[in-house]
Amino acid sequence: MTPPFQLFGRPKSVSPTGWNAQEAWLIVGLGNPGRKYADNRHNVGFHVVDRLAAATDMRFDERRGRARLARGHIEGVSVALVKPQTYVNLSGEAVGAVARFFKVPPERTLVIFDDLDLPLGTLRLRPKGGAGGHRGVASVIAHLNTRDFPRLRIGIGRPPGRMPPEAYVLQDFRADEKPIMEQAYQRAVEAIRVALRDGFQIAMNQFN
Repeated sequence: MTPPFQLFGRPKSVSPTGWNAQEAWLIVGLGNPGRKYADNRHNVGFHVVDRLAAATDMRFDERRGRARLARGHIEGVSVALVKPQTYVNLSGEAVGAVARFFKVPPERTLVIFDDLDLPLGTLRLRPKGGAGGHRGVASVIAHLNTRDFPRLRIGIGRPPGRMPPEAYVLQDFRADEKPIMEQAYQRAVEAIRVALRDGFQIAMNQFN
């Protein structure tokens, strides 16, 4: 069992030329597939894994069930970046299937998603937790049968006035918000790299 707060520690043995399924991590970005949802607040998870793929020369050129995958190495660790092709609320169906196929345990499954309760662009890494009202995370919990998986929450702020949260998360970011979010995506990429290289606790201390 991975010791507490040593999640993301470097695996004991990873071939420098091969992808090691026995020690691999899943890094899952939640979002809705399709062009019309691409810039929605609900799709911040997709944006992070897209930028992580670009920064590490990985491509989403593989499909596994209802998910698109990019496999490779980050900081010497075998990883599969995962973009569920279900809608957000059903994300667990895709995540559970990929985790079972590669036999990756929940403690090596990082889930990245939007959070209404954090200020715009704020990052929060946690080693485990509840759904916090996020239906996509609730679906992942149901299909992994545990709440004990690490997560990276990215703040999108609260809806204005009496706008329902369901409508707010399906809005695109405003022009003045996009630079803030771009900085958040780049910090999220760096947080994941630090976590893989130096450990989860160090990444929490540096980026939370």
